Amino acid sequence: MAEIRRVCVTGAGGYVASWLVKLLLSKGFIVHGTVRDPGEKMPSNERLFKADLLDIGSLSAAISGCEGVFHVACPVPSKDLQDPEVEMVRPAVEGTLNVLKACSEAVRRVVLVSSCSAVYVNPSWPFDKLMDDNSWSDKELCREKQFWYEFAKTVSEEKAVEHCKSFGPDLVVLCPSLVIGPRLQSTINATSQQFIEFFKGNRISIFGSHILFLVDVRDVSEALLLVYEKPEARGRYICNSINIETRKFCDKLKKLYPNFPYPIITNEELPYHIFSSEKLLQLGWKQRPLKDSIQESVEDLLNKSILSTN
Repeated sequence: MAEIRRVCVTGAGGYVASWLVKLLLSKGFIVHGTVRDPGEKMPSNERLFKADLLDIGSLSAAISGCEGVFHVACPVPSKDLQDPEVEMVRPAVEGTLNVLKACSEAVRRVVLVSSCSAVYVNPSWPFDKLMDDNSWSDKELCREKQFWYEFAKTVSEEKAVEHCKSFGPDLVVLCPSLVIGPRLQSTINATSQQFIEFFKGNRISIFGSHILFLVDVRDVSEALLLVYEKPEARGRYICNSINIETRKFCDKLKKLYPNFPYPIITNEELPYHIFSSEKLLQLGWKQRPLKDSIQESVEDLLNKSILSTN
């Protein structure tokens, strides 16, 4: 009889986590998913737990009996922050530490979803050197620039590494870039909203930059399972498929979908870093072509009437 494998996924209803849960279920895992409000009936091998990242008791109940944990949940406010420390930093940092503290001795590995946001705010990194997992975002610069998401992700990851070095469990970190691809969840997440605005002629948030770093959501879920399963996986892994100038990205969209009012983007001759996912590729990670990710992202939005060419 095959061994029953049980894992916990925090924020199971989210954009990345929903694809991860789908993948885990297809591989025969029993999944404990934490959500803010468990509602609809789920498959027999998925159990939903109402949990709050700031309530360690609710997290302990969800993690109980699991051999591994994927900590995916993270606050991503869609509006201007009134109090960044309370609304973003505290839930991210304390929530991450609470997940780790809730892990019993039975938990053999935790995979933390960090972000390339915890990597790229590093002005001391040379432009002629590939930006890899040794780069960390400058916390003081993030504070100065009010890059609160980048700050929260960096501090959360640092605190998680410190905690696990002293108390365990084994920790592996994945740092995805901007995630695109079709959605499984019904709500519009922050990334999808930025993508939608781009088709309306607006460059907001990361799409306002002259360079984009992109990865397909399904490739992220595959990477998460990969670093969980591989015994040799250690440290942090950058998960990025493509480095592309925003102007060239827009040109690709225009060729595929010419009827949208895209923003006007001039040729911005500015230096930029290039992320290296070589460490993850050496572990066996595979990537989808950018064209496939773009098309399936847009078709998903069109099919769900979130975007319209009219």
